[in-house]
Amino acid sequence: MIVKPYSYTLQTLMIILLSVACLAVPVSASDLDGTAILQQVDRNLNPESYEMYRKLINIEPDGSKKEFVLYSVKKGQDKMVALFLSPASEKGRSTLRLNDNMWLYIPNVGKPIRITSLQSVVGGVFNNSDILRLDYGAEYDVANIAEEGDLYLLELKAKSNTIAYDRLKMWVDKKALLPTTIECFASSGMLIKTLYYKEPKDFGNGVVRPSILETDSPLYKGYKSAMVYAKINQKELADEVFSLNYLSRVDELR
Repeated sequence: MIVKPYSYTLQTLMIILLSVACLAVPVSASDLDGTAILQQVDRNLNPESYEMYRKLINIEPDGSKKEFVLYSVKKGQDKMVALFLSPASEKGRSTLRLNDNMWLYIPNVGKPIRITSLQSVVGGVFNNSDILRLDYGAEYDVANIAEEGDLYLLELKAKSNTIAYDRLKMWVDKKALLPTTIECFASSGMLIKTLYYKEPKDFGNGVVRPSILETDSPLYKGYKSAMVYAKINQKELADEVFSLNYLSRVDELR
């Protein structure tokens, strides 16, 4: 059988057009790798090992404020320590988190005291889990991912029932791969609080992330809390820093 040149050309052209059309099809949400996105979000928020200074502000319904200054260090996905620098009544206190285990050290009291993720050593809307935040990927699996304009919506499910929030809805800026808003839910489906990441800042050494984290809660009408990040530096840290015996010496790291 002899194929006419015109027929051959038309057939080839159709194949090319179909190929181009396939390449032009946008990636659907089902093709996105939510786990990879969450891992990048974690790294964009913080280096894997770092030190930071931040101010925690609790705002009462009448507008009055109480402020705390903390020095914190973190290593890997599961180790974090925070030291209180002010106010004077809190100075020298420190907290340690290892995975889901947390302790509070108070000078002149003796051995560290066990605390839980849903308690708060500072009062206000932030709990201990928020203050001693580990990587989101260390605590949550991605259950679903969708696209909403310039944002990804990640639906996260806690890996165990010991984690403060059973589910999270995390809206992530597609370009920066940083969270903008996170809704935190109990296992009953009740909204516990909402976190708002604001005012991106260049902290140097490739760390560009929101400098303010605000929160409110339907459980605490009229109350708000905020964390203002002043400095974040990559820092190599020994494992002994993250131990009960080291809690009295955290100030030596500064």
